Amino acid sequence: MRVVVVGLGIQGRKRRAIAGADVAATIDPVNGEADYREVADVPLGAYDAALVCTPDDAKIELLTYLLENGKHVLVEKPLLSANDADLERLADLARHRGAVCYTAYNHRFEPHFVRMRDLIASARLGPIYRCRMFYGNGTARLVRDSEWRDQGAGVLPDLGSHLLDTVRFWFGDVADHFSVISSQCFENRAPAHVELGSRTAKPSIELEMTLLSWRNHFTCDVFAANGSAHIRSLCKWGPSSFTVRTRVLPSGRPPEETVTLVQDDPTWAIEYTHFKAMCAGGDQTDLGNDAWLNRVLRRLGEAAVKGAAR
Repeated sequence: MRVVVVGLGIQGRKRRAIAGADVAATIDPVNGEADYREVADVPLGAYDAALVCTPDDAKIELLTYLLENGKHVLVEKPLLSANDADLERLADLARHRGAVCYTAYNHRFEPHFVRMRDLIASARLGPIYRCRMFYGNGTARLVRDSEWRDQGAGVLPDLGSHLLDTVRFWFGDVADHFSVISSQCFENRAPAHVELGSRTAKPSIELEMTLLSWRNHFTCDVFAANGSAHIRSLCKWGPSSFTVRTRVLPSGRPPEETVTLVQDDPTWAIEYTHFKAMCAGGDQTDLGNDAWLNRVLRRLGEAAVKGAAR
C-alpha cells in the first residue's frame, strides 16, 4: 500500500518511520523536508492511503478531500468538529467511496491495555466497582510555546481523549455521566491539569490528566468484587507492569500475579499493520466512537475552560 504522510511534526515523523518503504510522499506547508506543500499537489495516482498528522482544525477539510477521492485515511486522534454532522458525513462518504477512515488511538495496542480488556471481559474480577486512571506528561513548557497546542481545552482533548477512549475499549458503550471535577492552567494559557469523574455510572470512573508530571507516567487501578488489576507505566516509559490481585475474604493480603515488560513501544507498528489489514479487507468505516468522543469532549472542554478561568 502506497501512503502519503500529511503533516511532518512529531507524530508525522513517527508515522513516516513506521510506514517505511510504503511512503510515497510527505506533505507539510512549512516543513522544508516535505515533498509537497499541499495534499492537492500530490498526483492522485501516486498513493492509496494517507496518514493525517495535522492540527485538529485542518482535519475535516483534509479528510473530505481524501475520502472524496477514494483514499483510505488514518487520522491522529482526536477527530473533533463543532458540527456533529461533519463526522456523520465523513463516515457516509467513506462507505460510499469504499474507503477506510480510521482514527488512531494507539494505546489500544498497548500490551497491558489488551490484557486489561481481556481480563475484564473474562468476568474473573466479578462486578467492577471502580476504575481510576492517571496520565501525565511533563510537556507544559513545550505546549505553552506552541500557539496551536496551548489553546482551547488544552490537556483534555490531548490526553483526555486517550483516557475516554480507553474507558470504552475496556467497558464498552458507557453512559456520558462525566463531569469536570477540577481544571487548572498553572503555567499555560489553556488547562494543563484536568480531573474528570463519573460517579453515577457503573463502574465509577475517575480520570486525571496533566502536563505537570515532569516524569511522564501512566497508572490505572481497577477495583472489583473478586480482586483488582493495576497498570504501572506504558512500554515507551517502561518498565511497564500489569498486576492482578485476588481478593481474600474477609480481608488480608491478596495473592498477586505480575507481568513486567521492558521493551520499546510496539503500538505504532501494530496499529499500522491493523490499519493496512482494514484497508485490504475492505472494512466498513464506523465513526460512532468518534462521534461519542466529539460530543463528550466538546461539553467537557467548555466546562474545563470555564472552570480554569475562575
